[in-house]
Amino acid sequence: MTKPKNKFYVVWQGRHPGIYDDWDLCKKEIVGFNGASFKGFPDLPSAETAYKMGYESFKNSTSSAKIEQMDLTEKPQKQAIAVDAACSGNPGKMEYRGVLTETGQELFHSPVFEQATNNIGEFLAIVHALALEKKNGWTLPIYSDSVNAQIWVRQKKCKTKLQPNSKNEYLFQLIGRAENWLNTNTIEVPILKWKTEIWGEIPADFGRK
Repeated sequence: MTKPKNKFYVVWQGRHPGIYDDWDLCKKEIVGFNGASFKGFPDLPSAETAYKMGYESFKNSTSSAKIEQMDLTEKPQKQAIAVDAACSGNPGKMEYRGVLTETGQELFHSPVFEQATNNIGEFLAIVHALALEKKNGWTLPIYSDSVNAQIWVRQKKCKTKLQPNSKNEYLFQLIGRAENWLNTNTIEVPILKWKTEIWGEIPADFGRK
């Protein structure tokens, strides 16, 4: 699971309000607690000041950053497709796949591409899932944990800085096909952000972290 980079966590509203120095401990106080409010801080003095101010005062402070108020009771949709990519190096060898969220059943798995990036893989995985749904007449939501890939899909353009070469010629052919698909088809299913910080790793994760 991806953990926040902060060192201290203030829980104003949770099972046991207070200051925590471990994300896993903080999570136990907020996950499943309706209306939980919390925020991470890089150091203890900042956390102590914020906690003493109280939730309302800190929230209304002009100098404060946004308080994290995620719906920690929200669950991912079971009937959905989850996609993910894995890349060894940047650029490096990359592959992507898509699975059913509820069962983990693999729907597609790409070959390994040379000289690729993770963002390209995430982009291609979403488009692959969209095309598969269109072909089969499915209307399942698609989950991805890549914000960049979702933006690229909305913009119908893979905005990678990677340059084509002899090793990734086929990869760039697929990118062109994916962009063409996006420009000639209507996206009819929701593409959703997988909330790793609440739900853990996306079901399509390759487990290589």
